[in-house]
Amino acid sequence: MVLERHGVMVCGETGSGKTVGIHALKQALTVCKERGENFPAVKCYTMNPKSILSSQLYGNFDENTHEWSDGILPVLYRAAARDPSSDRNWVIFDGPVDAVWIENMNTVLDD
Repeated sequence: MVLERHGVMVCGETGSGKTVGIHALKQALTVCKERGENFPAVKCYTMNPKSILSSQLYGNFDENTHEWSDGILPVLYRAAARDPSSDRNWVIFDGPVDAVWIENMNTVLDD
């Protein structure tokens, strides 16, 4: 169940520990949950959005067949939304920021 939808950007130089920090936070929250503290466990889905085409990331419409094919992101979002647990689901784009995919992500996160 999706209760909220947020986008957070962690910026810094290559090798500065952004990914390590995010995964350390995920692990700390999950350990706190396992110890009975009032914190959510976290599941991470990490990908580099620059490693695939935009149509593979978001999906695409075939003009010939008039069929929509989901990309990786809609499949992950749907799986996270169907997760019956109280765990948090984080989709992490780990890679260089690109104007095209970041603008598309802004549109996805808009209400």
